[in-house]
Amino acid sequence: MPMIQSGHAPVETTTIASDRPRWQKELGQAVTTPEALCQRLALPESMLAGMAPGHRQFPVRAPEPWLRRIEPGNPDDPLLRQILPLPEEGEDQPGYVSDPLEEVSGDSASATSGLVHKYASRALLMVTGACAINCRYCFRRHFPYEEHQLGGSDWQAALDRIDADPAINEVIFSGGDPLASPDRLLARLAAAVASIDHVRRLRIHTRLPVVIPQRVNTDLLDWLGGSPLQKVIVVHINHPAEIDDDVHAALRALAGAGATLLNQAVLLRRINDEADTLEQLSERLFECGVLPYYLHAFDPIAGAAHYDPGDERARALTRTLLERLPGFLVPKLVREVPGQPAKQPLNL
Repeated sequence: MPMIQSGHAPVETTTIASDRPRWQKELGQAVTTPEALCQRLALPESMLAGMAPGHRQFPVRAPEPWLRRIEPGNPDDPLLRQILPLPEEGEDQPGYVSDPLEEVSGDSASATSGLVHKYASRALLMVTGACAINCRYCFRRHFPYEEHQLGGSDWQAALDRIDADPAINEVIFSGGDPLASPDRLLARLAAAVASIDHVRRLRIHTRLPVVIPQRVNTDLLDWLGGSPLQKVIVVHINHPAEIDDDVHAALRALAGAGATLLNQAVLLRRINDEADTLEQLSERLFECGVLPYYLHAFDPIAGAAHYDPGDERARALTRTLLERLPGFLVPKLVREVPGQPAKQPLNL
């Protein structure tokens, strides 16, 4: 039976003294108000009134390493548009709902807190509800994390359920962003998962190496590289401008720790819904050792309808990418449909 021991000895590392606190400091000093965002990026104060409704629904959050990649004074910057509350967020749109994937209301929600079991061979652990950045289009922007994240005895109950189901061969750390959790906790949880005989792979869904590349420090690389499981890290990058030299180095370091790196992007209106942008993204990802994995058609989440470019636009862009790129650099165009046994490809 897998066990997490609260008195587990700390993972031995050679971390530089200033290394580990740096990413935590960046998290703690993130911009969290429309006023601070406007001031930091030289945006007109006239935008504040339109930002207020969205901010009340889903608060602004963006750390400095992300903000440094945004062009000051440009309200159309593609990185800014991913975090900028717009007046449209206060408008109700038919068909856009708070739980589009039915993770709370549907059959995939687990009776065990923090465990989501949608697919037969994979189990997803909600390691934390915390994120380094609040992306306005997030399909979990209304998710009640306080009711579903792991804590206390929930860790053991979730692990026991995985241990009892031999069909599960892959465990996914998700959230929120699992890498917002301390490495000591992640190391213990990864070791417990590795002790389950029928689990072969550990997958981590994270945006932190992109948002705060300093998160990829020695502590993380030590426990990740030391795990006997096959490691897959799925990052979330929507636009080539998200990848600067620090992000490139962080991704290369994760690959050096033995992880297979994949990217999932969301197709977003006025951010990446141009063939040139998506082509550049695939090429830039491959330079960093990351394979394009999924291009997600938009999930109809309430408050974010203005990001939806429509399925026909998504299909047309994918057809163009197939003409321009080798097949291994063309992400699969998919949508997650509640109740289906896998993500559903959109027919071209």
